[in-house]
Amino acid sequence: MGTMIAGLIVLAVVGLSVRSMIHDKKNGKSLQCGGNCKNCGGHCH
Repeated sequence: MGTMIAGLIVLAVVGLSVRSMIHDKKNGKSLQCGGNCKNCGGHCH
């Protein structure tokens, strides 16, 4: 029973993380740059 609860907690955390990354991607943010193009060294464009 404890293993199932721990697995569900891990699954929920992973799901929220993926959801956050998808939300950021839809808003134009990137995992590499973060949308701060003046400080990224020219990798944004």
